[in-house]
Amino acid sequence: MVHTVDSNKSKYSVRQYSLAKKACKLQDIIGRPSTEDYRKYVEGNMIPNCNVTRQDILRAEDIFGPNLGSVKGKTTRQPTSHINITWTQVPEDILQSYRSVTLAIDIMAINEIPFVISISRDIHFGTAELVRNKTKKTLLVSMQQIVRAYHAIGFRVTTILADGGFECIRNGLADMGIMLNVASRNEHVPEIERYIRTVKERVLAIAISLPFTKYPPRLIAEMVYNVVFWLNSFPHKDGIHATISPRTLITGLAIDYHKHCKIGFGTYVQVHK
Repeated sequence: MVHTVDSNKSKYSVRQYSLAKKACKLQDIIGRPSTEDYRKYVEGNMIPNCNVTRQDILRAEDIFGPNLGSVKGKTTRQPTSHINITWTQVPEDILQSYRSVTLAIDIMAINEIPFVISISRDIHFGTAELVRNKTKKTLLVSMQQIVRAYHAIGFRVTTILADGGFECIRNGLADMGIMLNVASRNEHVPEIERYIRTVKERVLAIAISLPFTKYPPRLIAEMVYNVVFWLNSFPHKDGIHATISPRTLITGLAIDYHKHCKIGFGTYVQVHK
């Protein structure tokens, strides 16, 4: 919040800022009334000998925002609005032409935190999942979840491209009807390597804009998920459709400004609960 207050107070003189702080303190002392009621008390001289003015109150709210105690203590629970889900049917010609899907997968590490990450050829739908370890069981469960997402909409994963680290799940994939193609020693799958680079670049772009010197694992994971979400939300330049995004092709869901574009990642907010 320091950065926000600094930018707001730069619009006022030192004296005006000092009086705004005094107005905030007085509002706390008299029981944190609403700003409207607070102005009435001051304008009606209901606090004798008070030198806080209406302008001081307005400046205080402009600099510091609404009274924090009021926001957290007085806000009532609002009824949940009706959720409208925008579902888009995948065009039948796309489903027929690209029903068989080839996936490229790998392990991506950020600050030594492992993620199973995948990208599909042609469709260019990416996934990322935070994993505890790189054991056979963990990798196979992760792959089952990814494959299930494609099968739900009508696509079918037939081939998976990976490096030698995924050799341990070959039999498990074979039981699912999927062929594993492992790269040669010291070789990598180009599609997934390029996708990992893109994800890491965007995660770094978020990280350097946040006022932190250390990043908890949960925060790093959410940065990765945020990046993958937005990469999937717009059509790929080499994709199979000019206007339908990979996310819509696989999940049937489209983004909406009022749902997804209200606040950016890392925004500070004050909430009552």
